[in-house]
Amino acid sequence: MPTVMGKSVGYQIPAILSAIRASSANQLTLVISPLIALMKDQVDSLRAKNIPATFINSSLTRKVREQRYAEVARGDYALLYVTPERFRKADFLEVIAKRDVSLLAVDEAHCISEWGHDFRPDYTHLGEIREILGNPTTIALTATATPDVQRDIVSQLALTDDEV
Repeated sequence: MPTVMGKSVGYQIPAILSAIRASSANQLTLVISPLIALMKDQVDSLRAKNIPATFINSSLTRKVREQRYAEVARGDYALLYVTPERFRKADFLEVIAKRDVSLLAVDEAHCISEWGHDFRPDYTHLGEIREILGNPTTIALTATATPDVQRDIVSQLALTDDEV
C-alpha cells in the first residue's frame, strides 16, 4: 500500500483486541521498525488513545531501557516496537522469552531485501528471529516492493507458500 494509507492498522487492531481479552494478557505484538522517530511517533499516537504500547531502542538511557524491559516482561504492553538489531542483546532475548509473541509485524519490510532501497543486514536474520519467537503469525508491510523485493521478503522471513 502507498505511504500514509494505514498499513499499521493491520497489526494494531489485532494487538488491541488481544489486549482487551483477559485470557491473552501475555500476548504481545512485536513490531520491527527501522526508524527511531517512526517508533516514537507511532507509540505516542497509540498511547494518546490509551493503547498499551512502547518502544525499546538506542535512544533510551540504560535506566529507562531496564524499566521498560521489566514492564514488557510483566505484560504491561500489547505492542512493542524494536529494531532488528535489538535481537543481538541477550537481555532483550531474555525478556522477550517471557512473552507470547502472537504477531510479528515487520514495518518498512523492504529493508529486508538487499534489492530494497534501505537494506539493513540485521533484517536478514528475521527468519531466525521468527523461529526464536516460535514462528508467530507474521505480517510484512511496505509501500515500496517490486516483485523481486516481495519474493526476497518472503524468503528472508522463511515463510512457506501456505503462510503467504
